[in-house]
Amino acid sequence: MVSTPKRFKLGEDGLTASTAIAIANGQTEVWLSKSSRDKINESWKIVGNIVEKGLPVYGINTGFGPLCTTKISKEETQILQTNILQSHSVGVGKPIDREIAKLMLILKAHSLAKGFSGISKTTIERILWHIGHDAIPVVPSQGSVGASGDLAPLSHLFLPLIGLGKVEYNGETLTTAELFKKTGLKAIALGAKEGLALINGTQFIAAHAIKVVEKLHSCLSQADIIGAMMIEGLQGSIKPFYNELHKLRPFKGNIHVAKRIKRLLKGSEIMEAHANCERVQDPYSLRCIPQVHGASRNAWLHLKELLEIELNSVTDNPVIINNDLTISGGSFHGQPLAMALDYACLAASEVGNISDRRIYLALEGNSPGVPKLLMKDTGINSGYMILQYTTAALASENKGLCFPSSADSIPTSLGQEDHVSMGSISGRKALQVLENVEKILAIELLTAAQAFEFRKPLKSGILLDEVHKAVRKKVAFAAKDRVFADDIAIGIEMIKDKTIMNVIDATKKQKKISFKTPYSDEFEVF
Repeated sequence: MVSTPKRFKLGEDGLTASTAIAIANGQTEVWLSKSSRDKINESWKIVGNIVEKGLPVYGINTGFGPLCTTKISKEETQILQTNILQSHSVGVGKPIDREIAKLMLILKAHSLAKGFSGISKTTIERILWHIGHDAIPVVPSQGSVGASGDLAPLSHLFLPLIGLGKVEYNGETLTTAELFKKTGLKAIALGAKEGLALINGTQFIAAHAIKVVEKLHSCLSQADIIGAMMIEGLQGSIKPFYNELHKLRPFKGNIHVAKRIKRLLKGSEIMEAHANCERVQDPYSLRCIPQVHGASRNAWLHLKELLEIELNSVTDNPVIINNDLTISGGSFHGQPLAMALDYACLAASEVGNISDRRIYLALEGNSPGVPKLLMKDTGINSGYMILQYTTAALASENKGLCFPSSADSIPTSLGQEDHVSMGSISGRKALQVLENVEKILAIELLTAAQAFEFRKPLKSGILLDEVHKAVRKKVAFAAKDRVFADDIAIGIEMIKDKTIMNVIDATKKQKKISFKTPYSDEFEVF
């Protein structure tokens, strides 16, 4: 559940991950109020006064990094700002997703509009033109060390302002020169400090963090639903989800997950049929879903809270406080998000890890009524055996990606930037892990639905029954071997499209079912 406004005042309203995504998708309009324009102009005039007086201020009339003691003349300040965009455009690798590049534009515009960066209204308006016309700069994925901000990717992001670089526009990748011919735009002349204000900041890291928040939330929500299906398919116990247990160890995530699972299982004939069986306890992958999914929920919440602070912060350098105070500090340093992204990366990996364990459990044939390998006629058929090979490979790959990038720092800029965050790598890795988790969950969805089938004619509760029907509309029950890669591809699309989440939401609304927990406002709103 997300809440997004129809209009968003840059520099004034509070930005969230969901609002940023809504702006990027064209669902929310951005605008600059008179108050923001006044702040921008005031800050821009202060920079002009600094240039006129000739007082040395980093990045305005001095060189950059180790060249901070090199004074730049009044006449050369504009050349300096153009040169910094060119010299810092050193990114390599495949371009980032265009949505992430667009998010970077939105985040930078919001930060600049707060009026502490000394940038001109004309420059911000050009950034808004790119957002509004969906002319998105091509940004290489590699080259940022996460301090002094995301220098390389932000440089590529803003090359089109000065007539350089490439953009994606109307389904084509164009040089900026070609874009100018199509639109009649011209390069803008950057004033003092403008180039530095554009490329100093954490917008590459933060844009990736937005997508991590969105994707991890989706994976966590779907993991609960699929896990509940697997509990039914394998005749797991409902007792580990009782509130009486979790109030004795009241982690927010654990309580939230336990209540969700218990609600998903409510009214199930399958659960009632074995309520008094002799099994004492289930394997951890079923019994400990609240503890494992819940811990990952807590990590997600931590990232969400830190990200919202970052999204509404000024992260360039130097910062123009007023006529008498300009501060060269370190708010561009990506460490706050870098560490949280590494934590989220681990949290995502664990969702995939326990999902793989449930898949393996489903294949063992130890649950009454469910055949080994989830198929009755095995020998000539391998059943679902090899699908778990794939999840094992993905889970193992994720483990290798969990090394925290923020634990590393390599000095740059001749030692001036002697501790960096590597947060850009943290963000990229977290998304890579989440893409693998989506694939693992897709395979668990298929195996859970297959196990579920062997419980017929018993029915589940209304929620999971509708989920199972949705799966069967796209993927048939497997009585014999087939090309399971085709099924997996459909499953992956269902996870990416949030099909089962949408089914749950629609059923809740139709049947007036409450899914609320004491922590829904924290875990379900971003």
